[in-house]
Amino acid sequence: MKKIVYLWAIIALSVSSFVVSAQSVDEILAKHQEAMGGADKWSKVKSLVQNTKFTIQGMEIQSKSSILVGKAFRSEIEVMGNKMVQVVEGENGWWIRPQMMGGSGEPEEMPKEMIKVSKNQESVGSLLLTAKLEGSKIDLVNKEKLDGADVYVCQITKKDGDIGTVYVSASTYLILKFAAKVNLGGQSVDTELKFSNYKAVDGLYFPFSIETANPMGGGTMQVDTTSIEINPALEAAIFVKPGKK
Repeated sequence: MKKIVYLWAIIALSVSSFVVSAQSVDEILAKHQEAMGGADKWSKVKSLVQNTKFTIQGMEIQSKSSILVGKAFRSEIEVMGNKMVQVVEGENGWWIRPQMMGGSGEPEEMPKEMIKVSKNQESVGSLLLTAKLEGSKIDLVNKEKLDGADVYVCQITKKDGDIGTVYVSASTYLILKFAAKVNLGGQSVDTELKFSNYKAVDGLYFPFSIETANPMGGGTMQVDTTSIEINPALEAAIFVKPGKK
């Protein structure tokens, strides 16, 4: 039980035919970028604070992510009155895990594999557009149906060899689903996220609902965003590893 809650906490923070038409990857990316609010508006996002919540087996879990875009992020997750903190800045990371999440309650260095999994949280906006900026290879694999709707299936291959699959709506050009494998504590875990309830915040579009498999077995679980603040002032001190008590 503790291990499952811990694995889900990481996954949360940290958030799939037909013949392909004449659409090219570049055309899909361009339309997707416009649907998300446009490159110019996204380029002006330097910081962001996002609050989310969900319930799992009667436990209400709340999280807060504070992001300096491309530089650092801090996430805080509350479970049954216990708080877990994760911070990644550059290639370094630290966390505080309560005992129920397998920790000591004291600041600890984050394992390298967790830094790798969590580092993408320094980015905001689209998985596809972030991958393009990072120089990842993006291939248009297919066009198929997802929950009755036409989607373009794009495969992202990162420079380190990691692969993810993105499903883009053929009508709205918003991302509806992402699937990949992640390494958590030596375990290869299948991750599948479905995105919905897109809303505009200052002209930029965010999925306010994310559905994923329930880590405690059976069915799905939905994570809902309660608020997003763009370009808030963030104190540098929140990313600094504190001393032990």
